[in-house]
Amino acid sequence: MKRYIPLIIAVAAVLSLAFGNGCANTTEAPSGGPKDTIPPYITNIIPLPGQTGFPVKGGRIVFEFNEYVNIKTPSEIFLSPPQEKRPKARMSGKKLLVTFEDDLEANTTYTLNLNSAIVDNNESNVFPGFTYVFSTGENIDSMFVTGTVLDCNTLAPVKGATVMLYKDHRDSAVFLKRPYAAARTDDWGYFVIPFIQDTLYRLYAIKDANNNSIYDPDEDRVAFIDSLIRPKLAVADSVPELLKYDMTDTLGCRERRSEHELKLFREHPSKQYIVNKVRTAPKAAYITFMAHDAWIDSLWIGGYNANQVISQFNIQQDSLEIWLNDRRPAPDTMHLFVNYRKTDSTGVLRPELEHIRMVMDPEVKKQYTRSRRRDIKHEDTICVYTLKAEPDKVEQDGFILEFKYPIIYEHFDSLSFRYVNPKQKEFTDKLDIEQDSLNLRRYIIRPKTKFQTGYDYFLKIPHRAFRDINGYWSDSTEVKITLPTNEDLSVLHVNFTGADRKFIVNLLDEKRSNVLRTYILDSDRTLDFPYLREGRYCIRIADDGNRNSMVDTGSLLEHRQPEKMVFVKFGESEYLEIPKSAEIDQTVDLKELFAE
Repeated sequence: MKRYIPLIIAVAAVLSLAFGNGCANTTEAPSGGPKDTIPPYITNIIPLPGQTGFPVKGGRIVFEFNEYVNIKTPSEIFLSPPQEKRPKARMSGKKLLVTFEDDLEANTTYTLNLNSAIVDNNESNVFPGFTYVFSTGENIDSMFVTGTVLDCNTLAPVKGATVMLYKDHRDSAVFLKRPYAAARTDDWGYFVIPFIQDTLYRLYAIKDANNNSIYDPDEDRVAFIDSLIRPKLAVADSVPELLKYDMTDTLGCRERRSEHELKLFREHPSKQYIVNKVRTAPKAAYITFMAHDAWIDSLWIGGYNANQVISQFNIQQDSLEIWLNDRRPAPDTMHLFVNYRKTDSTGVLRPELEHIRMVMDPEVKKQYTRSRRRDIKHEDTICVYTLKAEPDKVEQDGFILEFKYPIIYEHFDSLSFRYVNPKQKEFTDKLDIEQDSLNLRRYIIRPKTKFQTGYDYFLKIPHRAFRDINGYWSDSTEVKITLPTNEDLSVLHVNFTGADRKFIVNLLDEKRSNVLRTYILDSDRTLDFPYLREGRYCIRIADDGNRNSMVDTGSLLEHRQPEKMVFVKFGESEYLEIPKSAEIDQTVDLKELFAE
């Protein structure tokens, strides 16, 4: 068993010789001396690591440091297997005393990880962490597993996720009980669960909102490995994966062996019911559902015919907008009746008729019933809309026309489109009008002509071209657009091959926080990404398996992973360097990229 005991005492002695008097050993920094940058270290542990026969009741572990320290983050002191009550830690001089609120399990190997919980008193230098192993039985288990936890959407590493092993293979175990063994991920999303038995496990990860080491689908994100796993690696003093790494040591952290990759996602709620109702205007409201894909059999509003009610779901079908198409003043209380499939006490979807009283907020009512003429604003008497176009996206997205309320009269033929070339010669052209399939108030307008650099383009909406459900007519407006002419801008052409199904392609900036372009791809073709500034970009591609043009999340009980998402690699990097004034061609083989 001695071969599993880390040489912490020897390391402490070496450190004391190396740093000499430069290491702060008191609560006061040396007057006029250099700033203390040396983290604290352990000089003694009682009992020593690897202790067997540890008492299940009343046990205590003492860590003695070379200087006075504080417990900065108690939650970073992590016990595996975790208990209902967290270990209790307190300082006594230079000693950290750890006791256990709950009784320990008999014949069980435990690890107590100090992580980054401890800092010194002087400069708050962080103790790099230490994993202490002990057993309430006669032996220390000797296997370990490693892996990485990533966010399913950004593929960025997730710090502080709780990774859990279960010997209970039932799907319900992660919802009901604490794991057999657990660990927390570091800054790189990396984890190692050491000193475990050689047997079969279920492997999960959660972002544990309430730190109870039990999966709560309403609060936590989750990840899982599809099949049972068995440890393949044995603990030894020389194993690099068991060492504590400086998180700024990029090379060292990346070289650690990662056996499993888990992608963290948020499950859709399993229970279906109406959770919210809002009256946004006298003739407008919305209701929201707990879960996606709400199933409505019928819907009506008291006192109105079916053809006077306009409704629209969002793409996830968990929020429904509702409007009244009627000239009469709207009632203070709107009586909405929704016949939908609601989850009953047994967890089964059953038809339910729900009567929802939607009372108009006094402030909303005041806003729409102005008693004095001087209070009436122009937008209170017109059909309100916006007409927008972005110079660098108009070729892909066209002009976007969006109304505040649904329209009941339209005269799109009255819209006019003209353009002026660099010689100031004017031309006109016809328009293609497309209503957004996901938003009945939104229209995409595209001219038939191809946009060209150096031309000015004008789209005009004349007076009284549209009328909304309030009976108001639209004003006139004209939008001018000119393609970017900055000679420093570049264009990226990406030829996609192997498109045997539907994919969603995103161009993102270097921080991966801003989607610059989005394409839906279901056949081999070349996509153009024009007007790019000098910088680093990445391309994210999602496998849209069910062809619904959105990236679907996973389901733990259905054993369904979130739809696969991949970042294109350009050489060894996931970033593509775009220089100034360049035209760049790339080829992406989707079949190869998404190969298992």
